[in-house]
Amino acid sequence: MGDTEQYKSLISEIIAKQAVILGPDIAILKARNVKALELSADGKVTNITGDPETAIQALVDEYVNLSGLIVKNALGSIFAKYPGLNKS
Repeated sequence: MGDTEQYKSLISEIIAKQAVILGPDIAILKARNVKALELSADGKVTNITGDPETAIQALVDEYVNLSGLIVKNALGSIFAKYPGLNKS
């Protein structure tokens, strides 16, 4: 397997793992935000434009940004129970 095929396989596995966590629709939607990636309907990488490592970092950033929002939203209702406390 050539480097490009290995990168496609790696990125496809990242998307599949996130699909288990976030659900396939959200995982694929976030992956489609990465301009360097072309995906099949089921989230497999069909093409990478440009530097694959940059594409991986952009994909990871998409998921991290989303996870940060998920954590913030999940904790928001808990923090709301303690309005008198300082939350940094």
